Amino acid sequence: MPERLYLYDTTLRDGQQTQGVQFSLEEKQEIAALLDGLGVDHIEGGWPGANPTDSAFFEAKPQLRATFTAFGMTKRAGRSAENDEVLASVLNAGTPSVCLVGKTHDFHVTDALEISLEENVENIRASVAHLVAQGREALFDAEHFFDGYKANPGYALECLKAALEAGARWVVLCDTNGGTLPGEIYEIVKAVIDGGIPGDHLGIHTHNDTGNAVAGSLAAVDAGARQIQGTLNGLGERCGNASLTTLIPILLLKAPYRSLYQTGVSAESLARMTLISRKLDDILNRVPMRAAPFVGASAFAHKAGLHASAILKNPATYEHIEPELVGNARVIPMSNQAGTSNLKRRLGEAGLEAEKAQLAAILNTIKERESQGFSYDTAQASFEILARRELGLLPEFFDVERYRVISERRRNAKGQIVVESEAVVAVSLPGGGLTTNYFKNEHPEELQDAGPVHALWNALIADLGPYAGRLEGMRLVDFKVRITNGGTEAVTRVIIDSEDDAGRRWSTVGVSANIVDASFGALIDAVTWKLVQTGAELRKVGE
Repeated sequence: MPERLYLYDTTLRDGQQTQGVQFSLEEKQEIAALLDGLGVDHIEGGWPGANPTDSAFFEAKPQLRATFTAFGMTKRAGRSAENDEVLASVLNAGTPSVCLVGKTHDFHVTDALEISLEENVENIRASVAHLVAQGREALFDAEHFFDGYKANPGYALECLKAALEAGARWVVLCDTNGGTLPGEIYEIVKAVIDGGIPGDHLGIHTHNDTGNAVAGSLAAVDAGARQIQGTLNGLGERCGNASLTTLIPILLLKAPYRSLYQTGVSAESLARMTLISRKLDDILNRVPMRAAPFVGASAFAHKAGLHASAILKNPATYEHIEPELVGNARVIPMSNQAGTSNLKRRLGEAGLEAEKAQLAAILNTIKERESQGFSYDTAQASFEILARRELGLLPEFFDVERYRVISERRRNAKGQIVVESEAVVAVSLPGGGLTTNYFKNEHPEELQDAGPVHALWNALIADLGPYAGRLEGMRLVDFKVRITNGGTEAVTRVIIDSEDDAGRRWSTVGVSANIVDASFGALIDAVTWKLVQTGAELRKVGE
């Protein structure tokens, strides 16, 4: 039978130490629910008493299948475990499991804590024993363990044995500085087990300062450790922690781990991994890392023509797993690296066909436009607009004759700073109709402007004659700007993401030396694509 591996998540504590991340109570509750649905064994909620949010989270006591765990530190020198108020606050959280961090590197004991090595060992022993006496599952996080072991292996082992003999269910080896390489981790974990610490009581906690946190965690498992600590998307201090978003798919899908071990994560939960990863980024208002293994938007993207040609014949030629296993999807983007295989595939997805000469014309247009700064890697809707225009399949629903946008910063009658944008868009419609639309952003209470692009967008869609009804429920949801050339010849590329009430989401691109004009080009493509998707036909005014 496969041996059990236990997954311990520290997203709600280590993840909160990520620069720019500060969880609210509601966010911690939402993330805990995501983790519990995934199937991890322990969810560490944070440090009770360290801040109001963590305290409120523990008071709310989320209902979890996983073992809810509080984090704290071993008792301080000069007082008993029973009379240490910091240790008491962790116990008062009422969780069935408690993880305490303590020093195992002699340098940190003598220079940071400024106590004797013997007193530190006693602090570990007494703290763990106190947890066990209170009926709690006890974990001991051996801080700076690998550096400590390399400096003084006998003392580092003595600290672990003190925790284990006091009743700790798990002793966790922490690569706190993140500088230990996988080969070293393997050898040290092996030595720890040979030194009397059972592997089924041994955990691993790695940081990613050398980019090896996942590899180091796997090395520890190879050596005999049976608990892995990590975070969703690799959140954590400095360069982050071991990413469970990468580790879990490896454990479930890659040899030899898939046959040697089992976890609490089911195949059904694994298929939600991409969704969970992106949901976390959405909660934190972060842009997902496109190149993230397994769950990134580019994890199964095949840009080169040679690769795409092979993928069409057999996806296994350039994919190590089926993307659906982790809830991801294959992408064959259009770009100046593309060949006819990419183009045929993308046209087929749009329900389009093209002859050989038409394919060559579309490819030439793409390459020419990308030399001007356009990018169709992610702006698939703009690619479809381009292809339909080349194939003569794009109705000219409307034509923008001119636009004007003004942003003003001034003081109002109360002396407060107000920023307002207003736009005018003149559109010609089939049959000679002309409409001029005006829109002004007005936020009298918030005193905050929604911006010139928002004003242009609303002016554009205010009256498109016979097509206006087809744009209901459409909205802009993301806006990205990139300067493609520097200096006085700078070119701005804007990517706009739109969505509608039908659940469609699409991306369009605009390029110009003027950021507003680049944005407006992307807006026109977004509206045009929406009209095509809703089956709009060319209609004259009054029809």
